Amino acid sequence: MAVDRRSVLAGAVALAAAIPFEAQTQRPPEARKVLRLQTRQIEVAGKAATRYGVAQASGAYGLTLDEGDTFDVRVENRLRVPSGLHWHGLTPPWRQDGVPYISAPPIAAGGAADYSFPARPAGTRWMHSHFGLQEQDLLAAPLIVRETSAIQSGLQEVVALFEDFSWTPPETILAGLRKPKPMVMNMGRGASGGMRMSGPDLNDVEYDAFLANDRTVADPAVFDVGRGAEVRLRLINGSASSNFIIYLGGTEGTLLTVDGNPVQPQKMRQVPLATAQRADIVVRLPPDGSALPILALAEGRVLRAGFVLRPPGAPVTRIPDRADMATAALSLEVEKTLRATSPLPARKIDRSVPVDLVGTMAGYSWGMQVHGMAGVPVTVDRGERVELVMRNTTMMAHPMHLHGHNFQVTEIDGEKLAGAVRDTVLVPPMMTVKVVFDADNPGLWPYHCHNLYHMAAGMFTTVVYRGFS
Repeated sequence: MAVDRRSVLAGAVALAAAIPFEAQTQRPPEARKVLRLQTRQIEVAGKAATRYGVAQASGAYGLTLDEGDTFDVRVENRLRVPSGLHWHGLTPPWRQDGVPYISAPPIAAGGAADYSFPARPAGTRWMHSHFGLQEQDLLAAPLIVRETSAIQSGLQEVVALFEDFSWTPPETILAGLRKPKPMVMNMGRGASGGMRMSGPDLNDVEYDAFLANDRTVADPAVFDVGRGAEVRLRLINGSASSNFIIYLGGTEGTLLTVDGNPVQPQKMRQVPLATAQRADIVVRLPPDGSALPILALAEGRVLRAGFVLRPPGAPVTRIPDRADMATAALSLEVEKTLRATSPLPARKIDRSVPVDLVGTMAGYSWGMQVHGMAGVPVTVDRGERVELVMRNTTMMAHPMHLHGHNFQVTEIDGEKLAGAVRDTVLVPPMMTVKVVFDADNPGLWPYHCHNLYHMAAGMFTTVVYRGFS
């Protein structure tokens, strides 16, 4: 965790460190799943790369549970450095959230920690390190709690985790981003009426590759499926700082969930997927028996990731890892059309909290001002309906994530809607997005931009319940 984030959260960290971590176990040890943090080798563009990874004792990729299961897991740290795992999208007790220095101390090298809580809400979730910049070193994996309805459907499921890859160590990347840069101004004005930089800044980092399940699209993961079959895709944007547009190979899919939460089904050919977001999409394979490539087109770039669905006997044509032109920036036009199938119950807002997203590429300084003040947490009382009014004053988009809760999108730039229930929402440059959540999970919860480098440079605060223990 970066020093500037620690200074902002000094009081909260001291409180968390003062409380010993005691994970409650309700099953015998032999029933507990074991996840191991370890180094591994992958191949990128023909070269070997040593990175971090998460594996079960069997070597299985990620973790899959069923709705109604208990999340009963031991995390063993076999790395040479402290680490840990955050259960992104689940709503555990705050002490089991897996965030070092907030919910518990980090897991020491050679150490372990146990977790036990109801595995909810069901849906497509994921796990990743929240320690330093380890997420950029690929310390992440899928975490699926299969819905009873999905199990009963009998559809084959394909899980894909998209990540961004660099041969440059993440610490070197961050140091380079922090070098002073000139600010270019023009006479345009943003939504707030203030002066703005010349055009949005889509990307901080020049990545060397994008991966789907550790493989480039030039040598993709290939999933065998039935001829003409329907397949449920569980897609996870596990990148450190890249947004994608999912391209369904020219076919039309049905969007079922976002961030693991059901929405009214929509037919789509392309689906935006900001950093840390997820989407479940049902696609039908072409009737001619051909293979179907699924691509993740990186915002503002020509590089892309992808995998292939292959019916029996279908050839797999080589897919270039570069498109002919850069992908457009993500917008919230699709977001405006989403409607939750299980929205939050209607009730009045008890507390509305203005949160300004601030920062600049010049000097690489980012932050969150709560009630106009830097370094201030969002304080709530248990039982309140809380509104977060996120106003992006910068020229970069910010995927904003709240731990321990799901929120509903209720307004985009003044347009009210009964939108999707999520845990991560994109706030584009110079736009305002409002979300609401029910304060029903007492504790000390991280609330931050999920662009790893923005978070490390200060775009991080907490939601704190008054009087929690």
